[in-house]
Amino acid sequence: MRTMVTIGVYGFDGESFLRRLREADVRLLLDVRQRRGVRGPEYAWANSRRLQAALAQARIAYEHHPELAPTTELRRLQYAEDDRHGVGRRSRRALAADYIRRYTAEILDAADLGPVLSARPDGGRAALFCVERDPEACHRSLIARRLAERHGVTIEDLRPL
Repeated sequence: MRTMVTIGVYGFDGESFLRRLREADVRLLLDVRQRRGVRGPEYAWANSRRLQAALAQARIAYEHHPELAPTTELRRLQYAEDDRHGVGRRSRRALAADYIRRYTAEILDAADLGPVLSARPDGGRAALFCVERDPEACHRSLIARRLAERHGVTIEDLRPL
């Protein structure tokens, strides 16, 4: 049985993030962010260079998959929906229906998931990584669902404890 995990930035600090990855036996982090930075000093550890250095020290491989990232236009569509509902970006609990539809049609349907599937490490797991705490509020859940439905991958979502 193939298993993959998902994880976000919000709710973790650098140490607890790495600890959670180790506990889940993650040996490869698949970054599906368009912009590989996070605003705010409490999340500086998740900016690409710092994160990659910490992962290397923890012996966790890193790959960036920008082809799976939402476009700026799609992100703005979601932000507008968040604003319409008075939801902060860090407190979002679900994706907008139009965002899901467009991300699926414009990004996911066109994506070759072969590299993600073949990138999975031997003797450990890979993690789909983005920003949102809850996978339901993030496009990584859409990627995970596609991997589960079409490729038989079992998905486990890692959240802050």
